[in-house]
Amino acid sequence: MTRSLTPLALGTALLLGACNQNTAPGNDREAQVDPAPTAAPTASAAEALSGIATGAIQPETMNEADVASLGGLAGNCVIRLTGVAYPSFFEDRANGLGYVKLNDKLVRLGRVAEGHFADGDLRIRLRPAAEDKSDNGLPGAEMVIALPGAKDELGFRGYRDCAGTKTS
Repeated sequence: MTRSLTPLALGTALLLGACNQNTAPGNDREAQVDPAPTAAPTASAAEALSGIATGAIQPETMNEADVASLGGLAGNCVIRLTGVAYPSFFEDRANGLGYVKLNDKLVRLGRVAEGHFADGDLRIRLRPAAEDKSDNGLPGAEMVIALPGAKDELGFRGYRDCAGTKTS
C-alpha cells in the first residue's frame, strides 16, 4: 500500500509546486525578482475582441500601471468587485470615457448616457445597488456587460469608488 501512495504523493507535490506562479494583480510577488507591472495597451472593442469567443470573455482586474496610464484615481471613479480589489472598470469623468480590461487590453468606451458606456456593439451599464455597502464604506454598484455576439449579458456586483471619497 505504501508503494502506491508514493507516486501519488510525488505527483501532488509536483503539481502544488507551481501554485506560486499566479501573476494576476493583487497576488503577492517578490518585488526584487519580478519586474514591475506594465500598463496594458489601449484598444477598441473590435481590436480587443478580434478572434475571441465572446462567450468566454470576463472583465479583468486592472493593475496599478493600468490605472496610472488612464490618469489615476484622482477625480475619477472605479468599480471594484470587492471593497479592496483592484478596479474592474475605470471611469474618466473629465473626458466622458470608461475603460474595461478585456483580453489583456484596456478597451476605451464613450459615455452615451449617465452610467452607460459603449464602443460599437460592446455596451456597459453601471447602476447603484443601494442595499449594498462594503465594509470600508463604498456604495454598492452593478456592472452589466453586453458583449457583441454573446447570447447573454454578464452581470457583476461590486462597489463604486470615486477617488477614495466613498460616495457615488
